[in-house]
Amino acid sequence: MLLREEFEKREHDIYRTCAFFSDESKGREHEEEKCDIRTDFQRDRDRIIHSKSFRRLKHKTQVFLSPDDHYRTRLTHTLEVAQIARTIARALRLNEDLTEAIALGHDLGHTPFGHAGERALTKYAKDYIERPFLHNEQSLRVVEKLEKGGKGLNLTWEVRDGIVNHKTSCNPATLEGHIVRMSDKIAYVNHDIDDGIRAGLLTEDLLPKECTDMLGHSTRDRINTLIHAIVTNSMDKERIALPEDVGQAFKELREFMFKDLYTNPVAKSEEVKAETLIGMLFNEYMEHIEKLPQEYIDYIEKGEKKAVVVCDYIAGMTDNYAVTTAKKLFIPKSWQSAE
Repeated sequence: MLLREEFEKREHDIYRTCAFFSDESKGREHEEEKCDIRTDFQRDRDRIIHSKSFRRLKHKTQVFLSPDDHYRTRLTHTLEVAQIARTIARALRLNEDLTEAIALGHDLGHTPFGHAGERALTKYAKDYIERPFLHNEQSLRVVEKLEKGGKGLNLTWEVRDGIVNHKTSCNPATLEGHIVRMSDKIAYVNHDIDDGIRAGLLTEDLLPKECTDMLGHSTRDRINTLIHAIVTNSMDKERIALPEDVGQAFKELREFMFKDLYTNPVAKSEEVKAETLIGMLFNEYMEHIEKLPQEYIDYIEKGEKKAVVVCDYIAGMTDNYAVTTAKKLFIPKSWQSAE
């Protein structure tokens, strides 16, 4: 028996019947020979980790633009989501590999400058594209279309479903996808509190007392409370949910963060500049597509809408690359004598 087949059998021995088993996957868009060692979901996880889009996350904003080394980036956020999600999946005896693959891929389509970049592309592309630019849909486009020079990663249906449906308003098809959806919120709310305190914009005392009394008075305690609450409340049930009282406290804490940190004028003071920069790049490439890399020009020549491809290129940029590119395009160089 191949190692992969042993792993697939072990899943049926260990996981609950409501878990999603790798040997029951709906498969890949393009059929390919299976790996003799790894299950399909393990293979998807590895493909995501080895992708260029995953590597670029280390230089993309989470909340604070151009932070020092101890603030979260989009990559550290992704790793924290994966850790929380895998802990929950293991405790509930659901598919850890599927959970981890979804978690590692969920933010691959995020723009430079965090949600400011997302808003900017929606704003500047609205006359060309009917739908708003959404990072979850772009993450799906990355793994299906943009990676590997237009070939995509050819991930399984279940991983792609979890990636595109990780937002609060979405409904993943698997319990593993629901775990990632909740773990994403647990990670960003609590770790953004930690970063807000480090930045001097928050203190524990400023957090809503009724929430912290329920959830805990430190980042560590709150994450621990939420993980335990999900596991206890979801054990032996075919759903992933917080108990009502803990869920309400977490909802109110999240609302506080949107009001007091995510829109804080100090934390967000540079976002207006970031949105303007994204707009300048978008307009420049729309007017001069010859300035795009050849692979993106090829997409347009093959029938992709120009505005969609321009968004693809800009969304794939890191913060640093977007700034450097803008300087090259818009800032005059000083004259240097040939002598």
